[in-house]
Amino acid sequence: MQDPFYTKQKHAKKSNMLAADAWLDSSLFEFGESLGRGYTRFQDFMAIFRVRGIKRLFVELLSDGLTFGALGTILVLLLAFPAFDVTATGEFNKAEDYSVIFLDKFGNEIGRRGIRSDDSVALADMPDYLIKATLATEDRRFYDHFGVDVVGTLRAIVSNTQGDNGTQGGSSITQQLAKNLFLSPERTIERKVTEAFLSVWLEWHYTKDQILKLYFDRAYMGGGNFGVTAAAEYYFGKKVNDINLAEAAMLAGLFKAPTKYAPHVDLAAARGRANVVLTNMVNAGFLTEGQVTAARRHPASPVNRTDDVDSPNYFLDYAFEQAKDIIQASRHTSNNFTVRTTIDTTLQKYAEDSINSVIRENGEQYKVGQAAMVVTDTKGAIRAMVGGTDYGKSQFNRAIVSTRQPGSAFKIFVYSQAFEQLGLTPSDTISDRPVCIGDWCPQNYGRNYKGRVSLLSAFAASINTVPVTLSIKTGREPIAALSHRMGLQADYPVTRSLALGVASVSVLDMTSSYAVLADDGYKTPAFGITRITSLTGDVIFNKDLNAPRERVLSEKTVANMNVMLRRVITNGTGRRAQVPGVPALGKSGTTSSYRDAWFCGFTGNYVAAVWFGNDNYQPTNRLTGGSLPAMAWQKFMAFAHTNVQIEPVFGVDFVPEQTIVADADADSAAEEIAQRPPGLKPGAASKLIDLADRLKLAQQALKTSPDQAMATPAIAPNSL
Repeated sequence: MQDPFYTKQKHAKKSNMLAADAWLDSSLFEFGESLGRGYTRFQDFMAIFRVRGIKRLFVELLSDGLTFGALGTILVLLLAFPAFDVTATGEFNKAEDYSVIFLDKFGNEIGRRGIRSDDSVALADMPDYLIKATLATEDRRFYDHFGVDVVGTLRAIVSNTQGDNGTQGGSSITQQLAKNLFLSPERTIERKVTEAFLSVWLEWHYTKDQILKLYFDRAYMGGGNFGVTAAAEYYFGKKVNDINLAEAAMLAGLFKAPTKYAPHVDLAAARGRANVVLTNMVNAGFLTEGQVTAARRHPASPVNRTDDVDSPNYFLDYAFEQAKDIIQASRHTSNNFTVRTTIDTTLQKYAEDSINSVIRENGEQYKVGQAAMVVTDTKGAIRAMVGGTDYGKSQFNRAIVSTRQPGSAFKIFVYSQAFEQLGLTPSDTISDRPVCIGDWCPQNYGRNYKGRVSLLSAFAASINTVPVTLSIKTGREPIAALSHRMGLQADYPVTRSLALGVASVSVLDMTSSYAVLADDGYKTPAFGITRITSLTGDVIFNKDLNAPRERVLSEKTVANMNVMLRRVITNGTGRRAQVPGVPALGKSGTTSSYRDAWFCGFTGNYVAAVWFGNDNYQPTNRLTGGSLPAMAWQKFMAFAHTNVQIEPVFGVDFVPEQTIVADADADSAAEEIAQRPPGLKPGAASKLIDLADRLKLAQQALKTSPDQAMATPAIAPNSL
């Protein structure tokens, strides 16, 4: 039996924790000691390089230089990425492959594009004085720099700072070629940086002579000519190998401003520019004054090209791009085509005159230098397009490429959506009071509020708080969706300020959008081409003018919107756009800081959108859409509606004034009033156009063989 008082003694288990703790402490101590000894040895080693006094200054400068150099290298690489992307495909911008003759709506030739491009002449076969004239004027250090002429760039900056408007810029020949081969014509800082990197890339991959040859072949020379070979044939009727010094100087003067100095546009300016080129050759040491005297006394005389002076060049550039897309999709094997357009040259001329006269008379006062206009009929056919004040100075089409904020002209989408979604009418009232979305609180133009107002009055007075309130009720996404259905094509962020026109739009798209209201609510996209045929008579494209179209707005909404747009002109911000005897409707638009000013509107006959602003986005001098844009719109519309039948506008109660004809005094001379000549009716125009086509094809066939004349295909009549 176990002793009850016996207790079994428990022995403690042996543990290794104490040993592990000791090992860890000793290891950490030894590691710290080794670090200390290593740091001491490092200090002893670095003491060898310790410098004092003036030597320390140079070391610090070198150290900072290496640091900033590393940062600069990283920045350069970041800036170079766009250039890397451009050259990744190894492809240049596509050269003009097609020969296209453009006709107006009546079948008259109005211009050509892509018709003269020739790179068949080697650089060694080109006249030496043409090469020297180009180098003396465009890039005297071409064979010395690495692609970017730093000296020339600094000189151009100083020249621009001093207000010199000369044509000798800072871009080297390589930079100009980089723009032609890879980039678009837009003018931005990002593009200039990319252009500089591309220039260096070209210098690495091509010899100087190869770059110069590409420049001579790809440069635009005005009049639809690409390259000096085609330009020599076009302007002087001879091969580039045969031109003389005076003609070479005139060609060399075209590179910087090809249309402004084109001899068929302004011969005096072309000869003056050629004289400057001759002076540059003397200053560069390429020729002596005695060698250029004969060329000064006997300047170049181009062949007659008067038919190309009044071409609607901005529209032709646009139509050419459209035609190329259609031709490429058709996969037709021919390279020569005839394109019938919708342009009305009479309206085109007055659209240009309206824009330029307003800019000329008031541009300096309002500090505005550019404008654009697009005119269509109520079915979307483009009748006039003005992409800027001077095609010779800039071929950048502000009516198509440039996108600007439309300001209050955007409000048609807000009110249309409210009518469609909420069932409102112009007579319904709404409170004009402060409204905020988050921390954003828009204000009215006069910074005051009118209390309870009708939608009609709010729209006519362009009150800002009302459309913002409506956008809260309808939602901003439906407004954006409606704007795209009506005609806006560019994507834009849907922000809380969308109701006030904070979106990027083009003049062409705004015209298409307003055309929906002019065409009873149907989608009415603008178009400029009705037919494309090859020179052999094959019909590549024939627009169906009677094709069914999508209804975007109900008739009730269209009637409500038209009533409000009419009130804008009779009692609102667009009073300067009134056209006597014509039911004119429209809406003005002005953006923040007065950077952009718009007037968009229509009658029963035409739709037009007008934009005024500056290319560099500089604010104007308080320019509003109800001033110069409305004035230019009114000038055009007043002329366009002379001697034509005034069409009614859906939803607008307007009776044109009757013209009173008084008996004229036989003894007094009646003063002639310049009016637009009467136009042909669509049926008559179609028959004449069809007859003209048949005659042209018959003439072409007779030149080849009588058998081909019998086989000439008939062309169906086409009405515009």
